Order: sequence, then structure tokens, then C-alpha cells
Amino acid sequence: MSIIHARVDERLIHGQVATVWTNSLGAQRIMVVNDHAVKDQIQIGALKMAKPVGVKLSILSKRKAVANILEGKYDDEKVFLITKNIEDMGELINQGVPLTSFNVGNISQKEGSRAIKKSVAVTDEDIAVIKQLTDKGIKITAQMIPSEPADSILTFLK
Repeated sequence: MSIIHARVDERLIHGQVATVWTNSLGAQRIMVVNDHAVKDQIQIGALKMAKPVGVKLSILSKRKAVANILEGKYDDEKVFLITKNIEDMGELINQGVPLTSFNVGNISQKEGSRAIKKSVAVTDEDIAVIKQLTDKGIKITAQMIPSEPADSILTFLK
């Protein structure tokens, strides 16, 4: 299994992910999985500029990411997988991507969501996906940076 860490962060690659997470994980490739980013040339350019030097980058649709991962395309690399939202991460897992855990780093507040910690706001749909995944034994943490405690997201939902 080549995915060393999976994270939900609506900002995808930004300073914190590019430096702190990628370095602390020793990731060789950042895989951004987002059906919109893959079609947005401006976002693709921004992601390429944001990634650390020497780290490979894949920007994939959910369908292509599932196919590539299940075909073992990245088995010889340490991959840091990032999705923009909890729903997309849940879809990857439900389609067979062999993740046992993921981290929710940053989801800003929007209509219909409530803040469960400073950097994370969730909707009822997000909570339903979280419960479905945790019931399957997936460990979900809410952690902004690696030095923060890796607390279960369920402790913030109470």
C-alpha cells in the first residue's frame, strides 16, 4: 500500500500541506483527487506551483484515482492523498481504495455547516459519511498540523 497519509483539506495544496505535512510524512508524491480541479487549468497551475520541489504531483478525478490506485500504479512511492471534502474521501474508500484512516484538516464554514473546531465545519451530509465510515472501522482524525494531537473527529461531533 503506497498511500502513507490521506487528508481532507478544501485548500488542497497550500503552504502548510506543501511543507509541514509532506516533509513530516516523507511523501514522494502528492495526489490531489478532485473532479473540478482536474478540469481547471488555473487551479492545476496553482497546484503545480504550490507543491514542494522534488515531490511528484498527480491531479486526478475520483474515477481515475480509484483505477490507478487499485491497479497498483503508485505501489513503489509514498503517496500523500488529498481530497477537497469528506464526501469525496468517503467515495474513494467505498469504491475500494484501501484506506484505514484519514485526517480532516480544513473545511471552512458555509451555509448549512457548523464548526466543530477552529478549522473544521461540517454539514449533516458530512456527519452521515463520517458515521458510515467510522462504523466500517475507518479512523478519522481532525488535525490541522502534524504536531496537534490526532484526536478522533467523533470527539468533536459530540
